[in-house]
Amino acid sequence: MPKMKTNRGAAKRFRRTATGYKHKCAFKNHILTKKAPKRKRQLRGLAMVSGSDVGRLDRMLPTKSR
Repeated sequence: MPKMKTNRGAAKRFRRTATGYKHKCAFKNHILTKKAPKRKRQLRGLAMVSGSDVGRLDRMLPTKSR
């Protein structure tokens, strides 16, 4: 039986937590001058992945434990 491989794109974008996965918020990379400071401030940090997507991430990250 072949090895299970981690999806490397997903491994760079998501981190596993005790209850699910977290990810960086979108829309914070460029064209920031027209965005309000409040909007940029609220996009800081990491957000939790939706519960409906957790199963898909479990398949993409089979051995990712951190």
